Amino acid sequence: MWLRLFGQARTRILIWYLVLMAFFVAVAIPTIRQRLFTRVENRVRDELTEEVEGFRELLTSEFTFTKGAVWERLQKEYGVRQSYSNEQKLSALFDVYLSRELTEDDTFLITFINGRYNKASSRALPELLRRDSEFLESLAKVRQPVRGEKQVPDPSIGSILYKIEPVNIEGKILGVLIVAHVTAGERAEALEAFKVVIEVKIAVLALALVLSWFAAGKVLSPLQLLTATARSISESDLTRRIPTAGEGEIAELAKTFNEMMDRLETAFASQRNFINDAGHELRTPITIIRGHLELMGDDPDEQQETRALVMDELDRMSRFVDDLILLAKAERPDFLLLETVDVAILTEELFAKATALAQRNWQLDGVGKGSIVADRQRLTQAVMNLAQNATQHTGNDNTISLGSKIVNGKVHFWVRDTGEGIEPSDQQRIFQRFARAANSRRRSEGAGLGLSIVQAIAQSHGGQIHLQSQPGTGSTFIIVLPLEPPQEVVSHASNSHR
Repeated sequence: MWLRLFGQARTRILIWYLVLMAFFVAVAIPTIRQRLFTRVENRVRDELTEEVEGFRELLTSEFTFTKGAVWERLQKEYGVRQSYSNEQKLSALFDVYLSRELTEDDTFLITFINGRYNKASSRALPELLRRDSEFLESLAKVRQPVRGEKQVPDPSIGSILYKIEPVNIEGKILGVLIVAHVTAGERAEALEAFKVVIEVKIAVLALALVLSWFAAGKVLSPLQLLTATARSISESDLTRRIPTAGEGEIAELAKTFNEMMDRLETAFASQRNFINDAGHELRTPITIIRGHLELMGDDPDEQQETRALVMDELDRMSRFVDDLILLAKAERPDFLLLETVDVAILTEELFAKATALAQRNWQLDGVGKGSIVADRQRLTQAVMNLAQNATQHTGNDNTISLGSKIVNGKVHFWVRDTGEGIEPSDQQRIFQRFARAANSRRRSEGAGLGLSIVQAIAQSHGGQIHLQSQPGTGSTFIIVLPLEPPQEVVSHASNSHR
């Protein structure tokens, strides 16, 4: 049961879909995680930059003025004076700045004056940012604006993003503002969002797999119908077809299957008709032979007469079997032995052989000049069959003409007679196996396979046979062949005779 389930195209499609989706999810998860962390860091860096810009504005607007919040802070801290030192002004400026800024929990403002720790925006500083920290002391010595990051093994901190702003007063670095941010909180929030994304992806993937299972079943339903139709088809009922709708590979497969069934139905019908006709043709001589053998007496003359009749019927059966074998071989790739044939010489040979078939008014209409690639023996057999057929439907005073010509890259061989002609209703049917003209006044001696053999030989060369006939005026059979047979005919012939 499990092997059958996993062997179904529907299951294989689902498995491939699952593999592809799992691959894309596996690629997307670390990418999304990294993108979230990058966006968090970019946002923090923007906030650090805003903090520094705010400090620069305060420094520009109030450091040199004798009024304002910084001046009031100086008077409160150091008393009312006419002037204060730059260090005192910077200390007051830092106090005003720190009192105004409402930073986030993980953002810290730390100030230094003349390399000494001054103040910070919060007392709950991480260990790495405390006043006795070597890392913080190294940052205080920086003399150029710097932006950086410090990785910390402590998972509660993660990493520290910082921006350093040295304060240059009258060409001298008097102090440093350090804006630092601990990323653990933002990263924890990003991870929470990341978990939500993973949960949603898993839920969507599960739902997509369920929907894909039903969608695959819907898409592959014509295949199931094809299987059911194929199982219901038997030799006695080849009429079942698959309903087709729309376009695409499945619809094309259904159309191809229906076309194949049309060919099979035709082939089976032809086979049944062939068996029935062959059985009928064989039953008659067998009945004749049996009847004469059963009634044969002891009289030597009667025995000789019966023997001659039996041998004649056996010869007719042998010819019939030979014709059947020939028609069967016509569908095999080794049917033809191709060679270069001179059309003029072949035409003259055909005319010489035809004149020996019966006493008629034989005429050679024309001789084509050139060469063709064909099977000389098969081509001779086809033209002789047409000539033999003409003798059976003409009298001694009728004319039978034979000729050839080359026109537009094709060679034409024809046999024309002035006999009784063929009714229009019979002109297509007579090329079928065991078919004879229904209204013919003469009865053919064969089994009705001659014209079928001619058509098979012409088609095996990549050619055709045409009929022109009017009742009472005669018939013209024309074999039209290419000077060189199609490539597939040449390939089959060469491969079969290597």
